[in-house]
Amino acid sequence: MTQVLCIAGARPNFMKIAPVMAALAETGISAQLLHTGQHYDAAMSDSFFSDLGIPPPDHHLEVGSGTHAVQTAEVMKRFEPVLESVQPQAVLVVGDVNSTLACALVAAKRGVRVIHVEAGLRSYDRSMPEEINRVLTDQISDLLFTTERTALANLQAEGIDASRVEFVGNVMIDTLYRNLERAVPAARTLGAALPQYAVLTLHRPSNVDDPATLAALLDVVGEINRRLPVVMPLHPRTRGNVEKFGLTAKLDGLHILPPVGYLEMLGLMRDARLVLTDSGGIQEETTALGVPCLTLRDNTERPITIDEGTNTLVGPNPEAIRAAFADVMAGGGKAGRIPEYWDGRAAMRIAHALQGWLPQKKGTHALTGIRVG
Repeated sequence: MTQVLCIAGARPNFMKIAPVMAALAETGISAQLLHTGQHYDAAMSDSFFSDLGIPPPDHHLEVGSGTHAVQTAEVMKRFEPVLESVQPQAVLVVGDVNSTLACALVAAKRGVRVIHVEAGLRSYDRSMPEEINRVLTDQISDLLFTTERTALANLQAEGIDASRVEFVGNVMIDTLYRNLERAVPAARTLGAALPQYAVLTLHRPSNVDDPATLAALLDVVGEINRRLPVVMPLHPRTRGNVEKFGLTAKLDGLHILPPVGYLEMLGLMRDARLVLTDSGGIQEETTALGVPCLTLRDNTERPITIDEGTNTLVGPNPEAIRAAFADVMAGGGKAGRIPEYWDGRAAMRIAHALQGWLPQKKGTHALTGIRVG
């Protein structure tokens, strides 16, 4: 019998599911992996599986891209027959992408218990689709694993009992530590050595879908580039909007790369003087690496990276970006420290918790003694 059906759907999921699958195998928990195919680039998706040592998916839904509604609905429609066929004891979802919520909804409605890894993170910005996914997934999850202790207060404020929540640390940092020595040197990715440089990632709709906002961001990035070379792996959404809005000239002088694999991106971040991003995961990775990070958003669901890490929230505000950049150049930026349980053992804590939580062979819930199945 398959005990846990694990779900991965898009790039942010892959770094989180890799250590979980390895820990489940190491502790003898029977698991299958389902890939929804939400990721925009199938070839890049395959490279992540290869780079991170994720086993080939047992099931692949091949959903592809679409609007949030279409993508979520399509995942639900294609996931249900797989769930019926596998009949796992629990479904494990990670992160906050559409696949996370879609599979959690199907499982919950069919009476299959839901495990959410990376629960309780909140930006309190309901204009972010990911925030909707986080809140709803947590509400229907039976077991919630958190990356930081403050997440418990977020969950309790929403009526979730603390008995369903366990603080285990950050599985994405497990993946970072496991692969740090394998990271591709920046010089190899760039084809040239840059003594110092900044890395920029930009993809959120709030930053790239409005011509004025995107133009202002690219202008200030151009200013930074005149003092510190800027390396920019260009997201397809961002590239399309740059072209549509007639902003291509604003990329002149930047070191533009196509989307890069995990090991290439890890090397770029590790060797950077500074990272500018609107990504959630990169805020965490730069904190673990000790690299100053300027987050181009007005809020973050990962406040621990500001309170304890190397992250500074600057929004899409050119003046705030200039001031924070000047601080990094003058004094090195925030040094920060590694948050609690960001130690490379989060996935193993999850596996050990599941050993006591999953139904035992006699059909009794290990923690409550309630008859199941």
